[in-house]
Amino acid sequence: MTKALPVPDADSYDEFCEDCGYEPELKRTLSSFQMFAVSFAFISVAVGIFGTYDDVLRNSGPVGIWTWIIAAAGQMLVALVIAQFAGRIPLIGTSYQWASRLANPKIGWFFGWVTFCYLFTGLMAIDSAMSSTCLVPLFNMAPNEVTARTITAVVMVIQAVVAIASTRLMGLVNSTAVAIELTIVVVLAVALLVAVAVTGHGSVDNLTSRGLAAGATNYFAFGGGLMAVMIVGLGTLVGFESAVNMSEEAKDPFRSVPRAIVVSVAAASVLGMVFLIALTVAIENVPKVSAAGSPVAMIMHDQLGTITERIFLTAIAIAFFGGGLVTLTTCARMIFGMSRDNRFPASQLLRRVNHRTQTPIPATVLAVVMGIVVLAVLPGNALLNLITAGTVFPALTYGMIVILYLSVRKRLDRQEGAFDIGRFETPVSIAALVWSICSLVALLSPASARVPIMIVTGLLVVGGLYFAYMMTFNRDVLDHEPGDLAVFSH
Repeated sequence: MTKALPVPDADSYDEFCEDCGYEPELKRTLSSFQMFAVSFAFISVAVGIFGTYDDVLRNSGPVGIWTWIIAAAGQMLVALVIAQFAGRIPLIGTSYQWASRLANPKIGWFFGWVTFCYLFTGLMAIDSAMSSTCLVPLFNMAPNEVTARTITAVVMVIQAVVAIASTRLMGLVNSTAVAIELTIVVVLAVALLVAVAVTGHGSVDNLTSRGLAAGATNYFAFGGGLMAVMIVGLGTLVGFESAVNMSEEAKDPFRSVPRAIVVSVAAASVLGMVFLIALTVAIENVPKVSAAGSPVAMIMHDQLGTITERIFLTAIAIAFFGGGLVTLTTCARMIFGMSRDNRFPASQLLRRVNHRTQTPIPATVLAVVMGIVVLAVLPGNALLNLITAGTVFPALTYGMIVILYLSVRKRLDRQEGAFDIGRFETPVSIAALVWSICSLVALLSPASARVPIMIVTGLLVVGGLYFAYMMTFNRDVLDHEPGDLAVFSH
């Protein structure tokens, strides 16, 4: 029978890290709400819907919003499995740590590389979308790719300054952004519905309309319009496990991290559905809005006027900033987590933590520099395809995590009082695996996914080449894990 381990005292969380072979270098300052904010900010309902609502209108028509419910149910299954891991091994590196310690370091390294690619492409997606679909219309600038990329680079640098300054500051800024986002989503949904009721501009019939996709011959086909629109839910309800990458900076990681994961997915699922319904009902002219570069901004302008639109766009910009800040921070923590085990290029530099700020400055700077280089080098279509490829990595990562959990769950110990779904873990895990396979199929089936698939494959090949280098010249780092492995299993 699996035994329950006592929950550590507040002063002993650092001792847990030491048992895992790591010197506690990061400062534990993040509260339970701040951990929730980390997960919710990465998901960012406002950001996700703002950036993908045009896909709904063009691929399936407004009726496609109902696929959100399917995605929400599936992602919750995955979140429950990840929360099980988070309540047992709250270490920076998420799946990298879990696979390295419970399978073997070689498998763990590939988990880590896939997660790093996922976080980096996620950072590019959020900050690029913030510039092109939010800040450009907010400041009445003419759409211009060079301008958007310049703004993106500036935003990334500002986020890096905040992330480097202190974890406490990052937590405060992000918590404020999340509080604003939660408020704005609710207020905006109510305001849009009230505006429709008062003016009559809009229609409940939009909820069942196919819009521009009406009459499409491949609407229900494999890879067709209805399947393609699954990207809205699958591209938004991701990143909830980011709290684990901040767990060594949490005050009560065994409890707060798993709860942050589950509660953030539940909150985002409900708020997202409400927001989608309000936006869809508020569409006055479906063809016109479907053709717009930023449909959400147009809906707000048509229903609420210019001044109100500017207020809401400002609030959404803050939500974008918070989401990008969390993504950058967790990406830096992943780089740091792999580097302190000497399993990332330039590990000796990237594993350093500044003693004054207690943050991994080199790892944070690297993520920003890589982002700026990508913005400077990749042409428009290539950058867009890289960002689109980022939707594949989360689904791939989640599938790998679920398979790992099904493989090792019987030998895992439990922390007393930590998150645990008990006897439901097997059916939930199997259902999560089925969902992960289905979500990958949905993301890879559209013809437009061919180039992103090539990019994903290319990034995996790059990782494989570095893995081969380590196996040839530095094999020892992949032979064993630091610390006492008995901490996690019986």
